Amino acid sequence: MSESGPQRPLRSRRIRGLRLRVAAGFALGSLVLVGVLSLVTYFFAEHYLVQQRERSLVHQASVDARAFRDDLKRGKSVTDALNTLERTPNSNVSVRVAGRWFLTSAEKRSTKPPSRVRAALAEGTTAQHRFRQDGRSLFVVGLPLRSVGADYYETFVLAELDRTLGVIRTALLAGGALAIIFGGLLGFWMSRRVLRPVTEIAVAARRVATGDFGTRLARDSDPDLDSLATSFNEMVDSVEQRIQRETRFVADVSHELRSPLTTLTATAEVLRARRTELPERARPAFDLLDIEIERLAQLVEDLLELSRADAGVDELDLGAVELGEFMRHAIDPIRANGAKLVIDDELATHRVLIDKRRLERVLANLVANAETHGDGLTRVSVTRVDSIMRIEVDDRGSGVGPAERDAVFARFFRGAASGKRVNNSGSGLGLALVAEHVSLHGGQVSIEDAGPDDGARFVVELPWREP
Repeated sequence: MSESGPQRPLRSRRIRGLRLRVAAGFALGSLVLVGVLSLVTYFFAEHYLVQQRERSLVHQASVDARAFRDDLKRGKSVTDALNTLERTPNSNVSVRVAGRWFLTSAEKRSTKPPSRVRAALAEGTTAQHRFRQDGRSLFVVGLPLRSVGADYYETFVLAELDRTLGVIRTALLAGGALAIIFGGLLGFWMSRRVLRPVTEIAVAARRVATGDFGTRLARDSDPDLDSLATSFNEMVDSVEQRIQRETRFVADVSHELRSPLTTLTATAEVLRARRTELPERARPAFDLLDIEIERLAQLVEDLLELSRADAGVDELDLGAVELGEFMRHAIDPIRANGAKLVIDDELATHRVLIDKRRLERVLANLVANAETHGDGLTRVSVTRVDSIMRIEVDDRGSGVGPAERDAVFARFFRGAASGKRVNNSGSGLGLALVAEHVSLHGGQVSIEDAGPDDGARFVVELPWREP
């Protein structure tokens, strides 16, 4: 699924956690499957090779034992019979004649065969046994030679068989490792294909969450994905329509309130000019009424401005200003309260492109917030970091906790002041307007700690634009 028409294209972003889990699942499945197949293959290969080798060695031992018996019958001594015996290079022969042990001189490390083989020959039966000794794999065949009164033992070193099995093990391990790697890569590739629609939906949902209601998902040939795209688009349409209705409602209400508010404001100005003529008992009531009318007028203006921002009709009106002069003018009303303006002399002479009205409103709202909720403004600084203009506004309050640093820019958020109505508490829209104006500039606003013993620091970061 992808965007179509005039809508902005969706970027594919990785859902790393899920993709890695799918790839790991494929790799684990390959590990289990290859492990089982390798064990079964090795078991049967080992069983077959060992069986064939043992059968061959038993036959060889039988031939050597008959040759040894025939030499003894012809009158040769045990030693001569052993020395003339034609053996394989990796074998050792030992015989027991009349309670005495004789062995070939080629191998001295094993003088006696295992006890279980000797016990079998003592009962007159042929025996064979495979075992390990001194790090070597050995196979011994015992044959009773009753006609000459001897027990014949031939021990074979299975070095060639060990090498063959080692090669098989190495091949199976290498093949298993390659299969696991291939399985992981296949899983990652499959996850990218399978999760591509999920990735695009996640990107689209993120855009919708940031207010981009023009985002849509295109129809897909797959019926399941097509149903998902249709449901998503219908959801976005529904959300967009609801927000538009709410925006129009707020705008209409605010607009309708302007006329009576204008009348109330004009009346309040007339009464304010004649306040001394009012009865003494009526003056406090008029003062409260005047404050509330002013608050209501400001609330309506803020709501109208936010409704224009929600409707997407606001545009930047950029103009060139001298940064130092602009900042001194913007904070001049509060410099008498001891607030400091910190700006480098060279930076102050630079001319930048800003929306003067909006940035003045941003600074005014941050100053008002510091005075109302931060126990007063202490410092305003302006710096440039690469292509970013950074404005910091410090107060001397108790700061803003990490849990509330994003919420304070929500509309009508009052934090600890929620439910407490005082004359200067504001409407709760000042910081929301700050966020809207800064966002319209293409910047961002955040909150930091001003210092170990200081209050909050509101940081506005805007793109550095020069005329």
